[in-house]
Amino acid sequence: MIKTITAEKYLGLLSWLKAEREAKGVSMRQLAAKINQPHSFINKIESGERRLDVYEYVQYCAALKIDPSQGLHLLK
Repeated sequence: MIKTITAEKYLGLLSWLKAEREAKGVSMRQLAAKINQPHSFINKIESGERRLDVYEYVQYCAALKIDPSQGLHLLK
């Protein structure tokens, strides 16, 4: 079984999250402040260094005002 953190579809989800953040003009520091995390947390997630759990994913999406179900379709 492929490790989740390196699975192609998971990496696609991370790319989508980063693209959504950038499209909205939100910096890593701004997003981190919205979810009460250090900016390194966002960097590690977007680079694939740290796995994003479900709760964090929902927080991330809420902070960017995007529907979490959009990203979940990328995992199918």
